[in-house]
Formats: sequence, C-alpha cells, structure tokens
Amino acid sequence: QVQLTESGGGLVQAGGSLRLSCAASGLTFSSYSPGWFRQAPGKEREFVASISASGSTLPADSVKGRFTISRDNAKNTVYLQMSSLKPDDTAVYYCAARSYSTWHSAVGSYNYWGQGTQVTVSS
Repeated sequence: QVQLTESGGGLVQAGGSLRLSCAASGLTFSSYSPGWFRQAPGKEREFVASISASGSTLPADSVKGRFTISRDNAKNTVYLQMSSLKPDDTAVYYCAARSYSTWHSAVGSYNYWGQGTQVTVSS
C-alpha cells in the first residue's frame, strides 16, 4: 500500500531553517505530484507548496521566497526547505501525493497523506 513518511521537523528559533523530507513507497513516484500542507492548532489545513511531475512548483503566497519544494525521483522523496522561519509557521506539516502530473493547492485533490511532522518556531 501507499505510504508517505515525513521527517525533519523540530524546534527552531525564528529566522532559522529546517528541511523536511517525505519518503514515498507503494506508488510510481515519478508520475505523482506531491505537496506539503500544514495545520496549526484550531485552524484548517492549508496549502504550503506543490511540485509537478515535471518539476514545476507552486508555493503559497505566505511562504513564497522562504520555502522551496523539490523532489528526487531516484529516492522517491520530496523535500521542503524552509528558511527565515516565523512563529506563524508553527504547525504540523503533512506530505501528500496526488495521482496527476500537475500540482494543485486543494486539500481534496490529494489521494494520499502522511502522518505529519511537528514544526515549532520560537520567537
């Protein structure tokens, strides 16, 4: 079955950086478009970034210029490089994958989800 496993979360000070990784198994990763979402306590899950099968990216306005999504098809892994982190970036970050070659920002357009990894940014 399909599994998405996130890693790399943790506690960081404001202005710092973290890199999240998401390892995928059970699917033809190169044909999928993975994405990252986040959910803060009491808030809805929100889109962070997505990357197409061809490598084009779509970042949310709130992270544009600070976060970069990338993928390594040989390793079946998608990454989220986060820099200039702010306390408002504190959330559980989820990896997701959709069985289409193009990126998308809607939660409902993704077929598979990981369990999430906590990112906490202290002020």
